[in-house]
Amino acid sequence: MKPIDDQTQNKVSPKLRMVANANTIVNTIRAEMSASVCVRDDSYLEEVAVQRAPLKKAVPFEEVMEKAERGKKTIDETSRVYINVYVGLTGETVNLPISVRYRKPRRKNNLLSVSIPVEELQELRKDPSVAYVEMAERIVFDEPTSTSPQKEGPPPLDWKAKSDDKHKDGEGVLVGIIDVQGFDFSHEDFLDKDGKTRFVTIWDQGGEHRDPPKNFDYGAELTQEHLNKAIEAASGGAGAAAFHLEPQSQMVRGSHGTHVASIAAGNNGVCSKAHIAAVLISLPEEDTDSRSNFYDSTRISDAIDYLFRLGEDNGWPVSINISLGTNGHAHDASSSASRWLDFALVSPGRSVCVAAGNAGQERALEVGDIGFTSGRIHTSGRIPASGLMKDIEWVVYGDGLTDISENELEIWYSPQDQFAVQIRPPDSTEWIGPVEPDEFIENKMLADGTFVSIYNERYWPANGSNLIGLYLSPFFSQEGVVGIHAGTWLVRLTGRQIRDGSYHGWIERDDPRRLRRTGDVEGWSFPSFFSERSNVDNSSVSSLACGLRVISVANLDPVKECINITSSQGPTRDGRLKPEIAANGTEVIAANGFDPHDPWVKKTGTSMASPFVTGVVGLMLAVEPSLTAAQIGGILQRTAQPLPNIDFSWQNDAGFGQICPSDAIEEASKITVRKDLTDEA
Repeated sequence: MKPIDDQTQNKVSPKLRMVANANTIVNTIRAEMSASVCVRDDSYLEEVAVQRAPLKKAVPFEEVMEKAERGKKTIDETSRVYINVYVGLTGETVNLPISVRYRKPRRKNNLLSVSIPVEELQELRKDPSVAYVEMAERIVFDEPTSTSPQKEGPPPLDWKAKSDDKHKDGEGVLVGIIDVQGFDFSHEDFLDKDGKTRFVTIWDQGGEHRDPPKNFDYGAELTQEHLNKAIEAASGGAGAAAFHLEPQSQMVRGSHGTHVASIAAGNNGVCSKAHIAAVLISLPEEDTDSRSNFYDSTRISDAIDYLFRLGEDNGWPVSINISLGTNGHAHDASSSASRWLDFALVSPGRSVCVAAGNAGQERALEVGDIGFTSGRIHTSGRIPASGLMKDIEWVVYGDGLTDISENELEIWYSPQDQFAVQIRPPDSTEWIGPVEPDEFIENKMLADGTFVSIYNERYWPANGSNLIGLYLSPFFSQEGVVGIHAGTWLVRLTGRQIRDGSYHGWIERDDPRRLRRTGDVEGWSFPSFFSERSNVDNSSVSSLACGLRVISVANLDPVKECINITSSQGPTRDGRLKPEIAANGTEVIAANGFDPHDPWVKKTGTSMASPFVTGVVGLMLAVEPSLTAAQIGGILQRTAQPLPNIDFSWQNDAGFGQICPSDAIEEASKITVRKDLTDEA
């Protein structure tokens, strides 16, 4: 594969360059850890199978290298490995190869979502109409911090009973849920008085037994007719549950998606008479071959377009919930995924709520608690003058585990400045670098098998800011995977030219999951994190929740009357006020999916807070379908109730305060009311 030429370096995001310049075998194995890399040839997956069987003893790196060198072979590098990217255009057209799958947003803009063979990226970059190419971001699924099955359903919503019925419980509104683990459409919380499901459709992006939706070429669309036939057959003595008769690619007991949908629009939820549509993102379980699936931000973009089109075709305003997130990029709404959402939200009658994330915990709360590893994702600081340095401590977890995922740290800073960057491995006195602006080190293999890549880019096309990308990659081979050297990696920033000097850095999150045994230790995909000294406990809101027009939601603990410690905090890198609002996300009772014994479950997380706000927005749209996303955000700010001992100013954990549903709905009903004082003047 030809390396990226100098003329197109500044068109390509650093991580994408690292992948594009690797060989096909490496990228095939990388696909197991990467959300946006996929292999579309089943026979080739067998050909490049990675050793998965437990090893009786640790294999020295030298032995793995020797076996890999002995087994080295030349392969046909044609359309085996695909990658999902966003393409920013200088105009409205681009010359894409016929093998490329691509989609444009329905509203005219300069973005494309593209699925392309890795070897064809070079030609894409050379197209003069291409401004930049950005690798799609990994979707982060924040597992609720506590889960407890329940026999009894949720208590009544007191505020709803006291309010008038002008909102009609969301009748005529579509509530869209983009989530994971499956949707139990036959649960009692989603059945109408005739025993039929209120789900109008489920797009299972990893499904195969039904046709895909119109305008898409993957997944399976389960229509309301399909779902009701399964319910009827199950109740008629088919001997199986309805969800087994009309299966989805994920049906996890206690499913996240079912619980979220129940909060937003279940019969006991907020928007209890709304239509429900769901998109099941194909996020792999630990025992699934994730190399043959995409589960990146382009799938969120597709889901958004699908749900808004469904609302448009039926004349329904749409309130969408996303209790998933992304953590890469600049946290300033300039990522392609954020821009895609903001483009879609220009039309009236549309809203998207995004969970702020569960990255708020910065320290262990008790002995053995490692929840902080998901919380220490942000660092920031300032280099006051040229020649001065700042060190950042970046920790790769060990303690009986070996991290065989790729770890990524992005540092964004002002275009006014120029930094040099170095990195020092654990247990070493030798620095790698310095890497000056417009320089890079790519796939440098260390003696222990860890690969290091460093890119120092200026003027990223999407936002004009400077970007330092650092990547720690394991050694990939068919003989096995050698994990990343555990311990504290030291990143040193040196000011070369300083006018402002401030910087922010974020670690791209991994969802902790077991992948395979490697020697005497368990091989995991595990989040790296900042040390307590380097972590800065703010600006940890998911980058997907940083969009200009999305509603970012924090997790309120109503019993303690404070924000839950796990809830992510703002502001954004460019100083915008995210999250905007807080709602109850602590010990929330809602439907327990795919579990006939315990129909309800109690869960905690921003994933539970966000659908509550989604439901309230659905009621607002029921009383005034013409509301824009900007107006909805304004009303929620205006009607929010500050927490005890807090004034009306925005707080980095609670936003503008707790949502007040009745006031928000009342304010929405008055949005078009004007009083003419002309004759009274």
